[in-house]
Amino acid sequence: MFSTPRIISILISVVLVMLSAIPHEVAHGWMANRLGDPTAKRAGRLTLNPVAHIDPFGSVALPLIMGVAGGPVFAYAKPVPYNPMSFDPKTRRRDEALVALAGPVCNLLQALAGAGVWRLAYWGLISGLRSGALAASPWYDVAYWTLTVLSTYVYVNLMLMCFNLIPLPPLDGSKVISPLFRSERSRRAYYQVQRYAMPILIVALYLIPYALRVDPLGWVLDSTAGSLYDLLMGA
Repeated sequence: MFSTPRIISILISVVLVMLSAIPHEVAHGWMANRLGDPTAKRAGRLTLNPVAHIDPFGSVALPLIMGVAGGPVFAYAKPVPYNPMSFDPKTRRRDEALVALAGPVCNLLQALAGAGVWRLAYWGLISGLRSGALAASPWYDVAYWTLTVLSTYVYVNLMLMCFNLIPLPPLDGSKVISPLFRSERSRRAYYQVQRYAMPILIVALYLIPYALRVDPLGWVLDSTAGSLYDLLMGA
């Protein structure tokens, strides 16, 4: 059985990862629109309204399952559509990479904003404790959970950023490195991996750590997202 704090922690992570994934997808569509492709705009996807983006499995069921299973909590919203054929043929590959990068950059900006607000809230909490204003006060619990939510928000966005930059189709990292393939044939072969992406991720996230007691993907995420989190939060 899960303890109450554990249940609350899972729910906070699930909600925040959903809310963080939506701007990520909007950023893809916004960048595509800036580069000449209005597909996402015409589809009504350049909005932060969750109704337009939430995927029942990827945005709700998947992060809940991951949270209960004890692994890292990830989610995805409905992918924002775009048509790379609308880009300038001379810069099409570069533009595709920019559209892919827009999502992770959005998560980085969210993390930076969250860290800034966390520092202000932390300073307020410390000041309140020193002055005695928060001592034995219900506002202490409010301040505590505010800091918890903000720190989780920062961590979730850094994890989403680093996870999506993994060069595995259909993650954003695959589109960032795809311009490096010189021939269209090699690019198509690379994207054939997409049909196996989910099994590969399940094996890397859960089966390998459970069966072999080795967690290579966890080590990568700890070394990237974890290190950035420590840097931003002053840990």
